[in-house]
Amino acid sequence: MAQAIQQPSTYGSRVTQLRDTFSQPVVAAFCAGGVAGAVSRTVVSPLERLKILFQIQSAGREEYKLSVGKGLLKMWRDEGWRGFMRGNGTNCIRIVPYSAVQFGSYNIYKRFFENSAGDMSSISRLVCGGAAGITSVFCTYPLDIVRTRLSIQSASFAALTKAQQSKLPGMWATMVIMYKTEGGILALYRGIIPTVAGVAPYVGLNFMTYELVRKYLTPEGDENPNNARKLIAGAVSGAVAQTCTYPFDVLRRRFQINTMTGMGYQYKSIFDAIRVIIAQEGLRGMYKGIVPNLLKVAPSMASSWLSFEMTRDFLLGLRPKVTDL
Repeated sequence: MAQAIQQPSTYGSRVTQLRDTFSQPVVAAFCAGGVAGAVSRTVVSPLERLKILFQIQSAGREEYKLSVGKGLLKMWRDEGWRGFMRGNGTNCIRIVPYSAVQFGSYNIYKRFFENSAGDMSSISRLVCGGAAGITSVFCTYPLDIVRTRLSIQSASFAALTKAQQSKLPGMWATMVIMYKTEGGILALYRGIIPTVAGVAPYVGLNFMTYELVRKYLTPEGDENPNNARKLIAGAVSGAVAQTCTYPFDVLRRRFQINTMTGMGYQYKSIFDAIRVIIAQEGLRGMYKGIVPNLLKVAPSMASSWLSFEMTRDFLLGLRPKVTDL
C-alpha cells in the first residue's frame, strides 16, 4: 500500500526534474536550435539544392545555366519531388546538431561578454557568433560534405556517367566510399578552411544583425517583439550575412567536390581556386547561385529564428513553479 502511494509521488518528482532540466537556458537553446534548423532547411530545400547546382558549374559545364524558375522546373522534370528533397534528409540530420551546437554554444560564449545588466556590445555579439559558428562547423562538417555530394550525384550533368546517376549510394555509403577512396578522415573535412573562413563572419554577422534589428523593432516598454517583427529581423539578418560572405560558400562547394569523379576541379589552394574562377568565369563566378540563395534567405532565416524563439520560450516556460514543487 505504501509503495502504491509512493509511486505517483516518484513519478511527479521525475516529471518536475525533467521539466527543470529542459527549462535550463542552455538546454532550451540547444533543443530549440535543433528544431529551428530542421524546420528552416525543409522549408527551402528546393532552392538550397538549386543553389548548390548553380555553384558547382564552371565554364563549359552549364547544364543549369538557367533562371531560378526554369532550374526548378528542370529539377522537377528530371527527378520529380525527390529531386526537390534530394539530400534534405542528410541536411536535416546535419543541421539539427549543427544548429543546436551553434545556438547553444552562442549562449555559453556570451556569458563571458555580458555586462551586469545582461547586455553586450555589437563587437561582442560578432565574436560570440563567430566562435559559435566555428564550433558547430567542426562538429558536423562530414555530414555537410556528404550532403553536397548527394545533391549533385543525381543531377543531369554531362560529366556524370549513367552508372553514377543510376546507382546512387545513400548517406552512410557515400561517407564510407569517400573515407576509403579519397584520403581517409581528411576527405571528410575537405573544404573546411574556406568553410570556417566564411562561417565565422557569417554567423557572427547573423547574430549581431538579428539582435540589433530585433532590439530596434521591439516597442518601447516591451520585453520582446511580436512574431511578425521577429520574422522581419530574421530575414534581414540572414540577407545581410549571406550577401557579405557568399564567395566563401561557393569556394566551400567547389572544394567539397574537388576529388569527385567527373566533377572534380583539382584546385591546389584557396587562392588558386579564386584565381581560376575569376579568370575563367569572371567575378560573377564567385556569386553563382546568389539569386536562389537570397530567395531562400528570407523564408529560411525567418522560419529559423521564429521556430527557435517559439521552441525556446515553450521550454523555458516548463520551469516548475514554486507551487509545483
